Amino acid sequence: MLARVRELFDLNCDPNRINETLQAMETLKSGLCVPGVRVPGCFDPFEMAVRTILGQQTTVKGATTLAGRVARELGTPIRTEVEGLTHVFPTARDICGLEEPVSGRLGDLGIIAARANTISALAGKMMDGSIRLSAGADPEQTAAQLMELPGIGAWTAGYMAMRASGWTDAFLETDHGIKKALAPRKAGEIRELAERWRPWRSYAMMNLWNSL
Repeated sequence: MLARVRELFDLNCDPNRINETLQAMETLKSGLCVPGVRVPGCFDPFEMAVRTILGQQTTVKGATTLAGRVARELGTPIRTEVEGLTHVFPTARDICGLEEPVSGRLGDLGIIAARANTISALAGKMMDGSIRLSAGADPEQTAAQLMELPGIGAWTAGYMAMRASGWTDAFLETDHGIKKALAPRKAGEIRELAERWRPWRSYAMMNLWNSL
């Protein structure tokens, strides 16, 4: 449990080493590099991955609503003293064990067929061990495997691998927030900048997102 909490809050990183490299960001804008910034991990990789899929091309509020429906309808009921905490999010095994087609069951919750099929495919790969979304897994290999699934592109795969595998060097160059934070620089210039931030590009992204 403690190990998972440490992964969630990125407590195993060395902020001083990271800051030595990312201080170069200060030449772009004063205050852009914040010492001690962390990359959020995740407590439940499958839930994080499903939430990421549900968040494609929609608002945070919309994705949160859909995730709540999935938890209530397909998750495990629990009794707690925390208001609103009534269910545990379904596992990959729960999704694979649905008696009816996943697209139909998730479709009833307002999830479009394409995303339902992506969630189903991911659950299957995690169940049989083909894809490991966990600390210690090779993040680049994991991202490549994720991109083989229908409906998962480079941004989604990179984000999942960063959150689940503690990938310190992920860089989502197509991200709207990254482009906005580094405007008016073009794609080529952004890639050149990002090369200077290796192997801590994930932390550089956190700084860029935080600057918006």
